[in-house]
Amino acid sequence: MRKLFKDYEVRQYVVQVIFSVTFAFSCTMFELIIFEILGVLNSSSRYFHWKLNLCVILLILVFMVPFYIGYFVVSNIRLLHRQKLLFACVLWLTFMYFFWKLGDPFPILSPKHGILSIEQLISRVGVIGVTLMALLSGFGAVNCPYTYMSYFLRNVTDADILALERRLLQTMDMIVSKKKRIAVAHRTMFQRGEVHNKPTGFWGMIKSVTTSVAGSENLSLIQQEVDALEELSRQLFLETADLHATKERIEYSKTFQGKYFNFLGYFFSIYCVWKIFMATINIVFDRVGKTDPVTRGIEITVNYLGIQFDVKFWSQHISFILVGIIIVTSIRGLLITLTKFFYAISSSKSSNVIVLLLAQIMGMYFVSSVLLIRMSMPLEYRTIITEVLGELQFNFYHRWFDVIFLVSALSSILFLYLAHKQAPEKHMAL
Repeated sequence: MRKLFKDYEVRQYVVQVIFSVTFAFSCTMFELIIFEILGVLNSSSRYFHWKLNLCVILLILVFMVPFYIGYFVVSNIRLLHRQKLLFACVLWLTFMYFFWKLGDPFPILSPKHGILSIEQLISRVGVIGVTLMALLSGFGAVNCPYTYMSYFLRNVTDADILALERRLLQTMDMIVSKKKRIAVAHRTMFQRGEVHNKPTGFWGMIKSVTTSVAGSENLSLIQQEVDALEELSRQLFLETADLHATKERIEYSKTFQGKYFNFLGYFFSIYCVWKIFMATINIVFDRVGKTDPVTRGIEITVNYLGIQFDVKFWSQHISFILVGIIIVTSIRGLLITLTKFFYAISSSKSSNVIVLLLAQIMGMYFVSSVLLIRMSMPLEYRTIITEVLGELQFNFYHRWFDVIFLVSALSSILFLYLAHKQAPEKHMAL
């Protein structure tokens, strides 16, 4: 609450409870994944908690959160205050219709299960969540090296910053002087009685037109110049702030920590190229891995080196570390993204709706993470997860992730290339 909503108070207690419960049950799913690897609790107990956890999170994501989003949206519209419960129900039914129709174009439907079974609900939630995960992953895989590597930094000198700051100060001085002229003109008109004591009658109107047209036209022209200068000052201010930030990044890149992140940038660049290449291969050849990457990697290493190695024992421990890293980075990355998103668009009126939307996104993201992390676990540790999730088309979700990841990564490359190319041109124009 302190970190996410410190600028906008979320007064509705039900919003706080829904967000907290969604976050708690999302993290509990990751905890149960670790329990599967470590063998904590009896298998029947783990199965029960998996079932309970999924039922609660689906109840929140499909029924509670969409209804309350509609309720608070309607509450912000004065004309609908009296019938806000009715209109909230209408919005929820509309959501349910489109949510259910989402299953038509995808191979996720199973006629064996009931309408409100876990399989039917989680299959649709999985499509939305996997799409969101792939979009964020694709952008992150491209943006991370672009952010960390000093290769992409513009060469900014103190002279560039001083020249831009000088232009900004000159623009501000021009705005102040023109606003002074407008204020003096208004005061002169007020003293002459042209504002409140306008002459009446036909001859009075003729006199006011002949004496004030030139002055009013002059004032309107000055005001237009002030508006244009204010827009220029905003652009100059943003560009100055950007140059300061770039200069700080250049100085930071010369430190030990900066060089470390620069190395990470090159590593992530290789990872990004490899991930895009593998996603393309998986899409073209319709390929989905049968073995988890840890076990496969250990088997290749053992066969190549020809050494005696307990693959099962070490795959458990390495899988535990790998899944733990995936879980921590997923939670941290998503919370950072949600915090930035909340700060960018939230206001005192929309804060409740935004928090509920973040809860919805977070819940779907984490449910989909379970679907995809399952493939990173050895076969013996994913038995209960597969049994609880039911007869889902797991291969479809991995292929769908690859398609959306590839589109997101390539779009991000194009976007960042254009932004990087236009930045120097914009600076020269200013």
